[in-house]
Amino acid sequence: MTDWEAEDRLVEELLSSGALAPDDAPPVLPPDIADWTPDLRLAAVLFAVDVDLLSEEDRVRYLQASDRLNNAGQARTFRAMTSISDAYRDLGLDMAEAARGAALEIRSALRLTPRTAENELDLAQGVRSRIPALLRQMTRGRLDARRARVLTDHTAHLPTAHARMVCDEVLEQAPLKTTGQLTELVRAKCLELAPEETDRRREEARADRRVVSYPNPDGTVNLVLYGLDPVHCQEILDRLNRLARRQTGGSRTMDQLRTDFAVADLRGHTGPVTKGSVHITVDLAMLAQLLDEPGDLAGYGPIVADIARQVTAQLGSQPWEWTVTGTGSGMPIADGTTRRRPTASQTRRVRARTRTCAAPGCRAPAVSCDLDHIRPWAESGTTSSDELAPACERDHCTRHAARWTYRRLADGDYLWKSPLGTAYTTSGRDP
Repeated sequence: MTDWEAEDRLVEELLSSGALAPDDAPPVLPPDIADWTPDLRLAAVLFAVDVDLLSEEDRVRYLQASDRLNNAGQARTFRAMTSISDAYRDLGLDMAEAARGAALEIRSALRLTPRTAENELDLAQGVRSRIPALLRQMTRGRLDARRARVLTDHTAHLPTAHARMVCDEVLEQAPLKTTGQLTELVRAKCLELAPEETDRRREEARADRRVVSYPNPDGTVNLVLYGLDPVHCQEILDRLNRLARRQTGGSRTMDQLRTDFAVADLRGHTGPVTKGSVHITVDLAMLAQLLDEPGDLAGYGPIVADIARQVTAQLGSQPWEWTVTGTGSGMPIADGTTRRRPTASQTRRVRARTRTCAAPGCRAPAVSCDLDHIRPWAESGTTSSDELAPACERDHCTRHAARWTYRRLADGDYLWKSPLGTAYTTSGRDP
């Protein structure tokens, strides 16, 4: 029996069991299809259905099920790549020679660029030999290649045993996080479980700090700064944001304004003096040097304890915003600002409670977000911190224009509902 004949038989079985609607009725997907094992049965159902004929909710389920099947397919692709590399090793080549030969084979077979083939093979080798738990999760459809790359890239500086420890800690949460959220979570775990290795890597990177320029085909030039101190970088970005916001309303976009002010500063044509601001969140025990838990730098993520302590020690002379959390609970116990005009108490409370945009998948820092009324102000006529949530300008506008609704849950998470009837939970807590 061919694969296609097997799929036809599966489709007939699913039709007879009611898992799919007959040809003369609109197709209906099984409600749990997004959780099915990614195998021939799932493929048969997806291939038998025209997604454009499904209801709005079923279209979302179809997307989730298809992504699960694709993840398992990517795992098989990775297995094929590493098997090709093994075949080159069987020719008597050493590891480096076998990798180069396999990369040439892969790029020829798949019509890839040399760099892409090498990167794909490196990732495949990493998830097979260095962190095999990733390949198992991909095979089950629970993890995609994008998240696998985050886990391998951000643990590459660690010994294999430590890398596996970090991944074991975050693997259950990984499918529920965006790549940005997962990156922040992995960095925090690296700081927590292997602080010496992470410190060493940071110092090596800072020693290699440099400024590089390279031309673009359109006649412009890119200027890139490598190896910056994260606190200095966030302070610079905040300063540029403040300068740009003063000039909004003209023909230039925010990106253009930020770039123009940066160029003016570097050329010595400095505009109005505007110090940048940084928001640091630290644990009370860490601040007292009882623990080495990482601090959190808004817009950047986890930073090593020593940097967080240095920053908080400068509160008297620099425009920092700060939040101290209770050890173990993670709940704010003190907050404030060193600016002349302090942030309103409601704003401080909301930003301390939810440190990023509350919309699903968004990591925009709360300090640069609007404060959105969860229940529209026109309905309630009141403003309270319990009814406010950070929302970046894009998601704030989209929420109202596209008729999304959401509410804050007792545990601090947010439950969002789309106009298509689907529900998503996004965490208002630290990763």
